[in-house]
Amino acid sequence: MSSVYDFQADLISGERADLTDFKDKVLLIVNTASKCGFTPQYQGLEALYQSYKDRGFEILGFPCNQFGNQEPGNSDDISKFCELNFGVTFPLFAKVAVNGDDAHPLFRHLKSQARGILGSQRIKWNFTKFLVNREGEVVKRFAPTDKPAALAGAIEPLL
Repeated sequence: MSSVYDFQADLISGERADLTDFKDKVLLIVNTASKCGFTPQYQGLEALYQSYKDRGFEILGFPCNQFGNQEPGNSDDISKFCELNFGVTFPLFAKVAVNGDDAHPLFRHLKSQARGILGSQRIKWNFTKFLVNREGEVVKRFAPTDKPAALAGAIEPLL
């Protein structure tokens, strides 16, 4: 597979989504968690989404419980938490694994296209972010410590 558009994933509502639904949009794909030190980034992500969504930008949030059991809830818990605490309106997906044998195929693809520090494919923690251009190609990987507002300079030229 050569594009993120070649994948499918379950939305947090349980419906199956084909990522071709996001074709021709700039994407920021993020593994998220509700009980993490980086959880306040939901607010920054939502601000980015509101700033750029009318220009063809989408954020796809993928909850993950692989790091310190920081996403223990079910889909309803996660959805309500994100909406009530951060006003999240960007698409959230069902909880996934991002590392190991059970890693979602989308995250296997993302990691192979944009390696982390020292060439590692492994995602180190929650809120790792992958920027994808309108052709579905992974352009850049951002660390959990990279705040959403700092990504605007990388997003703008792709819009």
